[in-house]
Amino acid sequence: MFDATTILAFKGENKAVIGGDGQVTFGNSVLKANATKIRTLHHGQILAGFAGSTADAFNLFDMFEEHLADKKGDLLKAVVEFSKAWRKDKVLRRLEAMMIVLNTKHIFILTGNGDVVEPEDGEIASIGSGGNFAISAARALKKHATLDEEELVKESLHIAADLCIYTNHNIKTLILEDDDK
Repeated sequence: MFDATTILAFKGENKAVIGGDGQVTFGNSVLKANATKIRTLHHGQILAGFAGSTADAFNLFDMFEEHLADKKGDLLKAVVEFSKAWRKDKVLRRLEAMMIVLNTKHIFILTGNGDVVEPEDGEIASIGSGGNFAISAARALKKHATLDEEELVKESLHIAADLCIYTNHNIKTLILEDDDK
């Protein structure tokens, strides 16, 4: 895990939501409190979040966007091809970085080791230093609270921010609506 951020994604029944905090640290100093670590890709059809260095994020987002375009937005095919390319790249595969990508049908965690992990429950994924706090909170809130998808992500990230010193309360979210509903 990385002492850098917290990203949480939730693929609910009606929406897919990704959220992240805004804190950027360098060692034991906060460099920026309002960074954006999430974005929409492929004409607003895919959500993505990143844990790792900012420069690496831009390179990997661009590289993933190319694979999405090549696969005409098919997320499953794009993550497989992207992971192969990331693993084969001698520089990029050494990055201590992770990504979450999702749409309303799939959610994946990607790494430079070539990992393409679909969460066991198929609904909730997290990365970053506060990821375990956020996913724990999300699972509990999903089970015991009545929150919509965005509220669940925001509240879970706020809980993580209370516990992880590398995560702040400057939470941003992005949402995809399920067109089939």
